[in-house]
Amino acid sequence: MTFRTLATVAAALTLVACSALKPADKAGEDKSATSAPDEVAGARTDVPTVRLITAQTPAVRAYRKTGARQIYKTYAQRIYKGKIPPLVYAVVVVETELDASGNVTNVTFSRVPSHAPEVPGKIAELIKAASPLPSPGRLGGHTYVDTWLWDKSGNFQLDSLTLGQRSR
Repeated sequence: MTFRTLATVAAALTLVACSALKPADKAGEDKSATSAPDEVAGARTDVPTVRLITAQTPAVRAYRKTGARQIYKTYAQRIYKGKIPPLVYAVVVVETELDASGNVTNVTFSRVPSHAPEVPGKIAELIKAASPLPSPGRLGGHTYVDTWLWDKSGNFQLDSLTLGQRSR
């Protein structure tokens, strides 16, 4: 056999193996996989299947600082003064969804501390209570990501405006 024939046989065997790995249909089940998703009984088309985070472009990162300044202004008494201690109580990565007017529409978390389960709920309350944030202008509605550095005193800094961390 030539190399080309061997390559063709290998490709064919690979395709056969892939189709063999598909789960077998159970007897008597409706084969609705061939119909479009909208045609499946009871399917909802208004539910997003994937939550999208806006690409963190320079404009979005700049707005993140604008939003952080508004939160700092709203909670001036809660901002940790100076550099954060080396072992901060909780680090929470927060995704804040805004509409085109700056209203907070949703707050979700991509990193939550297991030892401090109370902190994310408090952060969500603070962000929603600070709404509306400044208008994002031409950015329109988007989701931006910021990291909250939470001290055990309940004071915090946002990564976008942090003064850094002490060495000791």
